[in-house]
Amino acid sequence: MSGSRFLEKLLDGANAEWRLLGNGNFFEVANRERKPVKASTRVAGKTPYYGANNVQDFVEGYTHDGEFVLIAEDGSASLENYSVQYADGKFWANNHIHVVRGQKGVNTRYLFHYLHIVNFIPFLTGGGRAKLTKGQMINIPVPIPCPGNSEKSLAIQGEIVRILDTFTELTAELTAELKARRKQYNYYRDKLLTFDDDVKYLPLGDERIGKFTRGSGLLKKDFMEQGEVGCIHYGQIYTHFGTYAHTTKTFVSNEFANKARKAKPGDLVIATTSENDEDVCKAVAWLGNEDVVVSSDACFFSHKLNPKYVAYFFQTKQFQKQKNAYITGVKVRRVNADNLAKILIPVPSPEEQGRIVAILDTFDTLTTSLTEGLPREIELRQKQYEYYRDQLLNFPKPDKKVA
Repeated sequence: MSGSRFLEKLLDGANAEWRLLGNGNFFEVANRERKPVKASTRVAGKTPYYGANNVQDFVEGYTHDGEFVLIAEDGSASLENYSVQYADGKFWANNHIHVVRGQKGVNTRYLFHYLHIVNFIPFLTGGGRAKLTKGQMINIPVPIPCPGNSEKSLAIQGEIVRILDTFTELTAELTAELKARRKQYNYYRDKLLTFDDDVKYLPLGDERIGKFTRGSGLLKKDFMEQGEVGCIHYGQIYTHFGTYAHTTKTFVSNEFANKARKAKPGDLVIATTSENDEDVCKAVAWLGNEDVVVSSDACFFSHKLNPKYVAYFFQTKQFQKQKNAYITGVKVRRVNADNLAKILIPVPSPEEQGRIVAILDTFDTLTTSLTEGLPREIELRQKQYEYYRDQLLNFPKPDKKVA
């Protein structure tokens, strides 16, 4: 049975009427208790401190106690799915969110699910950093099934919530599982790449290991979605690639490639610039069949080791600790290729490198793969939730002014 037909069966001939979010008979807007807290006094307690984009530390005390929906007051005007959160229990709400809950006859969890399909853009004011004022927010219409029969209305709302919460709970369980597996993965990766004295530690730039080459100037205007020669821009290493890659996201012309520096299959491509210490030197092993152009603010490492072994090493605590000593810059953090060459890497036998890679590949697939691992399963459950949410909350639009 489709979601719309199931909704018709739930309504059993009754109508859904639309009410404005500012209608005090159906909703409570609790903005009077929103209060900011200085950053220096946060992370001192156990009470969640909510801002426009979810929990932002913890505090002593609380401003609200109960079941509420939190709606961002400001954010990006380009987002159709505006920031909507759910809070239950004691929490502190800052002045960048609206705090709302259902009155008698309205299930607050039902309101939470419905607000996820609302297009907030018509209610926003301002430019790039848009604002949802209280005056605009209270004009958002919400469908209430059978408002004249509170018992039946809550039963319908409750059944919709039950169905949708089944999907959100499963997603939450999978997300918790993914977090645990990533923690386990990090532990075994660091353990497998830590050796006793019988394994030599050599500088990455040692002639027996490899050498670093800086990338070429590559601007976004040089990109093509389809083209002749693959290219890797340093920004894509953060946003698109994982530990290794066989294909590129973008391409350049043969003419550009002939003048550019290129990484060969097996090389490690490294982003040498970032806005934070953790991401600088994020690396991807290039395992494609052809050479690829590498942008400036990146370098590539040509070496004699197992490519995936080197990529996994760049993720370890021992690499991060060594790297931190060479970071320069204030707003933009950098590590140059000459300093990367000084970092020590353990060099076990090729057979041992392969054994370690085989173990870590299993963890990597489970925790990062969008085709086989838990991230893929989470994505599928989220899409399933969104489908049923859109169907179950697809009430006929009002044909008259909403009160």
